[in-house]
Amino acid sequence: MLENRRILLIVSGGIAAVKAPDLIRRLRERGAHVRCILTKGGAHFVTPLTLAALSGDKCYQELFDLKDEAEMGHIRLSREADIILVAPATADIMAKMVTGQADDLATTALLATDKPVMIAPSMNVMMWTHPATQSNLQILKDRAVKVVGPSAGDLACGEVGNGRMAEVSEIIAALTRFFQKSDGQGPLTGLRALVTSGPTHEPIDPVRYIANRSSGKQGHAVAAALAELGAQVTLVAGPTAEPDPDGVKVTHVETAKQMMKACTEALPAEIVVCAAAVADWSPQNADQKIKKGADKTPELKFAENPDILATLAQAGPTRPKLVIGFAAETENLIEAAKTKRAKKNVDWILANDVSPGSGTFGGDSNTVHLVTAEGVESWPTLRKRAVAERLAERIATFVERNL
Repeated sequence: MLENRRILLIVSGGIAAVKAPDLIRRLRERGAHVRCILTKGGAHFVTPLTLAALSGDKCYQELFDLKDEAEMGHIRLSREADIILVAPATADIMAKMVTGQADDLATTALLATDKPVMIAPSMNVMMWTHPATQSNLQILKDRAVKVVGPSAGDLACGEVGNGRMAEVSEIIAALTRFFQKSDGQGPLTGLRALVTSGPTHEPIDPVRYIANRSSGKQGHAVAAALAELGAQVTLVAGPTAEPDPDGVKVTHVETAKQMMKACTEALPAEIVVCAAAVADWSPQNADQKIKKGADKTPELKFAENPDILATLAQAGPTRPKLVIGFAAETENLIEAAKTKRAKKNVDWILANDVSPGSGTFGGDSNTVHLVTAEGVESWPTLRKRAVAERLAERIATFVERNL
C-alpha cells in the first residue's frame, strides 16, 4: 500500500528524531517516496545530510531560502505529498498546529497544505498528560489529524510513562491502514463484525422499567472504528441518544431478550465486541400500570436474562474467531475481569471501573485494562473514541496474524 506514495516527513526537535533515519529507510523499502523537512530543533538530533542521503532527495530546512522558494516553494512542497507525517511531533509543534502559527518551514507547510496530516507525538510524560497538550490533541483530532501513539515505556529523560514515540513499525502500519482506507480497503475488509452497545430497558409495567446508566458512547465508537477499517459492521443498540454511526447497519432493541435475538440473527461474524451493559435480570412485568397502594409495597419477581456474551462465545464450528467483552466493575476490577474471561470462554475482556465518581457511564473518557490469555495491559485514560480506535487497531493486528 505504500508503493509510489509521496510522504512529506517533518522531523521536529525531540530525542525521538533519531528514529527518523530508520523510518525513512523502511518507507523506501516499501516503495514510498520520502521528502524531508527538518526543524532547527530536529537538527540537534539528526543531520540534514543523513536525511537527504536516506531519502534520496534534498532535506528542506529554511523558509526564506530564495533558491528553494523559486524551485519548489513551501506551497508546492506541502501539496505535492499524499500525506504529511510529523514524526516526532513535539508538544511545541502540536501547539503551533492548533493556533495556526507559521514561523518556520515546517509550520508553514502544515498550515498551507490541503493534504491529510498524521502525527506521532513524543515528549515527557508530564508534558503529554498536561491539560494543554491533551486539549491540543483533541482539537487536532477534531480537525481530522491522524494520531499514532504515543506508547508507554522508558523515556529518554529517565522517567517512565506515556510519551514514547510509536515504534517505526507502528507508524508504517498506521500509514498503511490510512492508504488502505483511502483506496476503499482496510485491514478488516471482507470481515463481518457484530457490536452491542448501550443499556437494556427491562419493563416493570407499561410505564416503568429497570435500566442502567450506560450511554452507548463506547460501543457506538467501537462500531464506527471497525467500519473505518473496512469491516462490515452490525450494531445492536439498546436505548441510547447516540446517533447511528455512518456505514454501519444498526438494529435497535430495548430488552436483553430482544438483543439476544438480534445478535443471533446477525451471525455469522468473524468478530464480536459486546460493549452493551445488558441487564442481568428482568422483572415479571404487569400488563397494566402498578398502582400505589396504601396497604403494602409491591414486590417484584425477577428472572435471569440470557447471557449474550457467553452464548456468542460458546465453542463450536460457528463460533466467531474473536470474541471480546467488557467488564464494568466497581471493585476488584482486574480479578473480576480475569474470572469473567475464563468463565465465559471469551478471548479478550476490556475491564473498566464504573464506580461512582469514575465518570465512565455517560462520560466521554474511559480507562480500560485489556485482559487476554497473555496477561493484562493497562491503557491510559483516553476519550472513548480513542479507546475504540486502539481496540480496532489491536483487532486488525490479530486478524493479520491469525485469519
